[in-house]
Amino acid sequence: MWPFSSSTEPKDKKVNFKNLDKDYAVSGQILPAQIPAIAAAGFKSIVCARPDNEDHGQPSFDEVAREAEKAGLQIVHVPVSGMVGQGAFMKFEQAMEQMPKPVLAYCRSGGRAASLYTMLKRA
Repeated sequence: MWPFSSSTEPKDKKVNFKNLDKDYAVSGQILPAQIPAIAAAGFKSIVCARPDNEDHGQPSFDEVAREAEKAGLQIVHVPVSGMVGQGAFMKFEQAMEQMPKPVLAYCRSGGRAASLYTMLKRA
């Protein structure tokens, strides 16, 4: 079940994420209401690898960003649709150089967020 499928308020505000290393973790779609839990988990920055309007009911990047900024988290939008393009990769690379760690990156399932990091480690 998608975390945003049935209501605007998640039943469980806990965020499920997978650490790829000590400074980078990935998750599926996050909700604005989950930002306090993300900050409490120690994350300092967020990368959104998901384009807006990919699925019905998905919160927009701006909605998530407003809550992230209120919580003192840096956030950047690096939307990836299909293959990771050079422009998206360059934006991600720059963000990873500048953003405080650890970083939580998300997309629909976490796959594109993980792919960006894998490409960065191979570069």
